[in-house]
Amino acid sequence: MWSLTITGKLNCRAAPWSKPIVTDAALRTGITHEFGDPALLTLALTHRSAAGAHNERLEFLGDAIIGFVIAEFLYQKFPRADEGQLTRTRATLVNRDSLADIARELELGNAIRLGEGEMKSGGWRRDSILANALEAVVGAIYLDAGLEPTRQILLQWYRERLQEHLQRHRNPLPVYETVDVQGPAHDQHFVVRCQLVTPDLSVEARGNSRRQAEQEAARLALVALQAEQEQQ
Repeated sequence: MWSLTITGKLNCRAAPWSKPIVTDAALRTGITHEFGDPALLTLALTHRSAAGAHNERLEFLGDAIIGFVIAEFLYQKFPRADEGQLTRTRATLVNRDSLADIARELELGNAIRLGEGEMKSGGWRRDSILANALEAVVGAIYLDAGLEPTRQILLQWYRERLQEHLQRHRNPLPVYETVDVQGPAHDQHFVVRCQLVTPDLSVEARGNSRRQAEQEAARLALVALQAEQEQQ
């Protein structure tokens, strides 16, 4: 059995572009899953730049599982929210930035196997690589243990973000308004305002589609709320 735990107490290569080496003994995390098939974890942590099999198929699977688990959670917790509100909220929680942040909290970058080029360029710090690796790990956990253990681990990873979200949504949900549409029909840009009632907060964002602008406005509103909470 193998436990996924990633710690910061790792040795470093001599090269200035190197990242910490992860030994079998050090491959652990606070969110422990005992892998019956350690090869799944190895595959999940292998980037396509490394030689041999890589994690992109697991990434595809994990992406779908994360989306489903968070969608199910939001559906159950917000019975009055409509489809658009649920979709925007899920997009705020399950985007590359959020996934990369979780991967950093787990120090997942220290365990990712990269090719020399990606290693030299600091790929283990890149948001896209971190987010993709996290998705692949989720896919690996699912194949190893099934949906329910994967759900429990995911919600544990998301606990702080979901708690903040739940606390915020004890107040009225945000209202989105398209305030401007620019450009010709084949190349339009949308400006959307996200308005919160409590606390009183309004942000605007642009996007190549209305949905993209709404998602960006939701993300900016969440960032603003978090900054406000830190100042309190």
